[in-house]
Amino acid sequence: MTDIPHVESRLTELETKLAFAEDLIDTLNQTVFRQQAQLDLLQDQLRMLHRLIQEASGVEGQGRNPREEIPPHY
Repeated sequence: MTDIPHVESRLTELETKLAFAEDLIDTLNQTVFRQQAQLDLLQDQLRMLHRLIQEASGVEGQGRNPREEIPPHY
């Protein structure tokens, strides 16, 4: 015959471990969600910075050579 108190204590232990595991998974999911949001923001900022650099360097696709430009004092 099985020892009922032992089975109940084992079941309680497993339920406790499951609760902690579920909490950990929830915490990890929230962390991954926040990190993905940060990555998305950084990618948007990088695209904007790239676009601003292209605009500041002149017409896109036109390779300008700084040696061919006339200095501002001429």
